[in-house]
Amino acid sequence: MCPHADQFGFCPENDSCRYISTPTPFFTSTTDSLYQQYNNQQPLPQNSSFFVPPIVSPLKTKKQNDQRRSATTTNAVNSDQDKFADAKIEDFIGKLYELCKDQNGCRFLQKKIEEKENGMKNLQIVFNEIHPHFTELMTDSFGNYLCQKMLERCNNEQRTIIVDTVAPELVKIALNMHGTRAVQKLIEYLSTNEQIKTVTSALNSNVVILIKDLNGNHVIQKCLHRLSAENNQFIYDAVCANCIEVASHKHGCCVLQRCFDHATIPQKDQLVDEIAKHALPLVQDPFGNYVVQYVLELGVTKYSESVIRRFVNHVCTLSVQKFSSNVIENCIRTAQPPTRRLLIAELVNPSVMEKLLHDSFANYVIQTSLDFADEDQRAELVECIRPLLSTIRTTPYGKRIHSKIFRDTKSNTCTKTQSTHQPRQ
Repeated sequence: MCPHADQFGFCPENDSCRYISTPTPFFTSTTDSLYQQYNNQQPLPQNSSFFVPPIVSPLKTKKQNDQRRSATTTNAVNSDQDKFADAKIEDFIGKLYELCKDQNGCRFLQKKIEEKENGMKNLQIVFNEIHPHFTELMTDSFGNYLCQKMLERCNNEQRTIIVDTVAPELVKIALNMHGTRAVQKLIEYLSTNEQIKTVTSALNSNVVILIKDLNGNHVIQKCLHRLSAENNQFIYDAVCANCIEVASHKHGCCVLQRCFDHATIPQKDQLVDEIAKHALPLVQDPFGNYVVQYVLELGVTKYSESVIRRFVNHVCTLSVQKFSSNVIENCIRTAQPPTRRLLIAELVNPSVMEKLLHDSFANYVIQTSLDFADEDQRAELVECIRPLLSTIRTTPYGKRIHSKIFRDTKSNTCTKTQSTHQPRQ
């Protein structure tokens, strides 16, 4: 008997099978009907022992594989942690540098440094072996945490050695996503004038590069926050020398505002003088306009007037631009009365009023002018707008302008009626 035929009910070799002398037809009779042929097929043996693999969902398979990998990883992590469970720092002398770049090894060293009894001793052991590698470790994904911990715990002498070691590469470290945190910690714990001078000298020639960088700008902000105004003067000098480049950058405009927050009066004067010189291009910039508005919001008349007067004779041009129109509105609100009259006077012009009323930005400048203009100048503005009301009445902003004019006109009429009406004696 053919073993294949016995197990599966047929032999894949058919006529060439050496166990079957006469081939068995698949159907019992060639003359049977299709129905008969179908019913006469030989069924598979019921006691068949061949294996049919189960259908497994791909998602289930992926989940099982992830669980196996997770379990393997967990076991590896637990094994690494067990290695440091009862270990002493002396057991790893000569291998501490490699340990710093390992997640569990880095944690082990930090814990040893934080010990109450042997913390300083352990710190000295670690410091002696790894301080030549501090530049590399400050940019390492694990090593930077140990560097930060050491900067917190070390003494002035050790910190000075670290500062001198990393100073030549300080800018490169500050631009790194891991290094920026270590440099900020370094600045936070500077403890001597010598250390401060070394750090500021290292950063001095690259202030603008750092300000414009996603990571580096935080280092400059940390300097502003932690160092004295005198020690930060190099930042103000660099910003003023590159005012447009800094103020028109997405990170630079934020840093420039922080410069105001930490500045002395002379430093604020220095910044405002430079911003006022470049106010016209800055006010039209997506980021620079925020710097100009920040100066206006300081509430110092001297600063506001020096900036606002730069826009006289440019009001109509600036009113039709997206970014500068916001600043012109702010100028009209905050300007001194004489300066405000100069700004609004440029809008009281029949030749440009129609364009301003139909502009999606300038119409807001007109609305603000109606709210803040002196009574006599407002009347002139209304008379300039009135002939054009029919052309804007159906627009959303036209309705608001119409409402302002009509409401005030009605209010003035009621006031005049009440003043002319005399009560009976």
